[in-house]
Amino acid sequence: MDKPVLARRLGTTDAVVIGLGSMMGAGVFAAFGPAAQAAGVGLLIGLVLAAAIAYCNATASARLAARYPTSGGTYIYGRERLGPWWGFIAGWGFVIGKTASCAAMALTLASYTVAGPQWAQRAVAVGAVVVLTALNYRGVTKTAMLARILVACTLIALAVVVIGIAADRPGTSHLTGDWSSVTGYGVLQSAGLLFFAFAGYARIATMGEEVREPARTIPRAIGIALAIAVAVYLVVGVAVLLAAGPKRLAGATAPLAEALRAVDASSLLPAVAVGGALASMGALLALIAGVGRTALAMARHRDLPGWLAAVHPRYQVPHHAEIALAVVVCVLAATVDLRGVIGFSSFGVLIYYAIANAAAYTLPARGWLRGLSVAGLIGCLVLVATLPWTSVVAGLAVFAVGLLGRWARGLRAQRRG
Repeated sequence: MDKPVLARRLGTTDAVVIGLGSMMGAGVFAAFGPAAQAAGVGLLIGLVLAAAIAYCNATASARLAARYPTSGGTYIYGRERLGPWWGFIAGWGFVIGKTASCAAMALTLASYTVAGPQWAQRAVAVGAVVVLTALNYRGVTKTAMLARILVACTLIALAVVVIGIAADRPGTSHLTGDWSSVTGYGVLQSAGLLFFAFAGYARIATMGEEVREPARTIPRAIGIALAIAVAVYLVVGVAVLLAAGPKRLAGATAPLAEALRAVDASSLLPAVAVGGALASMGALLALIAGVGRTALAMARHRDLPGWLAAVHPRYQVPHHAEIALAVVVCVLAATVDLRGVIGFSSFGVLIYYAIANAAAYTLPARGWLRGLSVAGLIGCLVLVATLPWTSVVAGLAVFAVGLLGRWARGLRAQRRG
């Protein structure tokens, strides 16, 4: 009996918008704070470095997605090119990293919409997860339509913020100030934290079963979405540094709002609040779909429980996987700290892309493409090693749990055999 498959409904524009919806989320509204704490004024170097590694990763993902146009992303690529264990490590890294990202998006949404006590913010975060999971459950076409609206609103909000800062004509002292405290380690750590904001293009690669002409559509969509995101992030990063400076940003949980306060543009704070909420909503919407489809692929190969491989007969979505994800994210949103999950998410996703680059290296290609794969692999591993030690320890522990679980399932299968 053939396995149920997902419907091919999406074109290049839909895929680009969904990818942007994954990138234009908590990253641009939250990640500049911890990045400034790590690198000071050097966060712009970290941003460029994160973008360069993201380009290497995007190139690898596009080549692999064209070769294997099916759901699962690097989980499938790792299995096919490197072996089942490497595929599992990639899939596990994506699932745990992006599950943490989902919690971060939900908490960011709540922090921009609720000024009340923490319990109220957590309640809103949980409610957002439930509502957006229901939207995904109804089908990916509706996800694409809503993502278009959310991305447009987010870009408008960011434009308002940048124009508001530019209108004050801030000096360049914050960019030309004290560079003596900037260290290479700090810049690398800021790059690892800012990578959290670029990783949404993986969502496009996981949609291999849902886009039309995937060999052509996926590479184009990844390149376009990443280029737009890099440009937007550089403009916003320069603006907030000019306005608030690295020290003030380092202590801010909402760096864009802090930048507006620094230039006496508090009248624009509602635009930041709306933009932060909508950006987080769009990213969360896309992430729920992306993680659900990777879980679907892993369940098909029995690396996760088989019941997660179910596809809804009417809406043609992996409904069991998305419901299970929603339950886990709701628990995280009710318990974790926003800034604490950014480093953990980066750990899992960087491991995922390290394997993507290794897999892409095995494809027939010209030398410069293989060089990009090597650069991406080394870059991902370096950024992983320089993340905050708490994120590294937590990431290693969760990876150990996943690997031990797979090993134990393999032993049970052998004994039954």
